Amino acid sequence: MVTHSVVARRGRVTVGCLALVVLVGVFAFVASKVGTVYLRYYQFQDAFNQQAKFAASDSDDTIISRLRAKADSLDLPVEAQRVHVHRTSRGIVIWSQYADSILIPGAPREVDFTVRAEKAF
Repeated sequence: MVTHSVVARRGRVTVGCLALVVLVGVFAFVASKVGTVYLRYYQFQDAFNQQAKFAASDSDDTIISRLRAKADSLDLPVEAQRVHVHRTSRGIVIWSQYADSILIPGAPREVDFTVRAEKAF
């Protein structure tokens, strides 16, 4: 005769399992808030690198207007649209600084970003 020591629990959830589900949910929520801010930063940085790559054939005003449009399309703070361009005989440097907010209930954070790209001619 075989006896089973496993008791089937139908419709019941243990506290440990419920706590794990809540913990995973909170982690996913926070990760999505933080990830969104950093993803926008990396996309903006990529736009700076792209503009620096082709800067030899574009004017400063063209570069600034494209990067301002990118900041606007990424819904970045207004400070991100303050794009600076410095050309020398040896290359170009493009940069901007801004602060973005991570809106987590109970623990809002502000993160400072510096976006910079340079290219030697």
